[in-house]
Amino acid sequence: MDAPEQPQIYLVTPPNIDLDSFPDHLARVLDGAEVACLRLALAGTDEDAMARAADTLREVSHARDVAIVIADHLLMAQRLGLDGVHLSDAYRSVRATRKELGADSIVGCFCGTSRHDGMNAGEAGADYVAFGPVTRSNLGDGSLAEPELFEWWSQMIEIPVVAEGGLDEATVRALAPHTDFFGIGEEIWRTDDPLATLKELTAAMA
Repeated sequence: MDAPEQPQIYLVTPPNIDLDSFPDHLARVLDGAEVACLRLALAGTDEDAMARAADTLREVSHARDVAIVIADHLLMAQRLGLDGVHLSDAYRSVRATRKELGADSIVGCFCGTSRHDGMNAGEAGADYVAFGPVTRSNLGDGSLAEPELFEWWSQMIEIPVVAEGGLDEATVRALAPHTDFFGIGEEIWRTDDPLATLKELTAAMA
């Protein structure tokens, strides 16, 4: 993912989805908002269920020219024709993943609050680095990625950066000048109207 001139939306699925209803919810969001990429971030280890979800959501995403990556499952990304993988182990497997997937696939990783891990990920070939959570959430180990981290990264490093974890309008407004993507997931899916909530967060970027 190339760094945009202003922040873009990097949508993250809920950890548990109902394939009878979620694809329609996702389609409504993708039709109503400009989304750069979708991350399939399902909980559990049932590969058949994950493959069914990936197949279904790939069709929804690709029909709208939205790239789709999967969290950590390299082999599944290859087998199911996804656009890449999001790694959760900081920089440790970036180099091997890039070698396996090739130059055209998206390889990104979550680096918590560590600029050192982020720089190592970039040197290993990551397309983007994600930091977070930015406020209290169930992401990472509970340590917060402070605004200063994003400010420093945007000034010093060319690799696109994603802010995620506990986003709200105030945080989006504060971080918008210093981040390339906002990783938005539970913030919208836990509400009655995900699209309306996403539009509120998007409006805070202006």
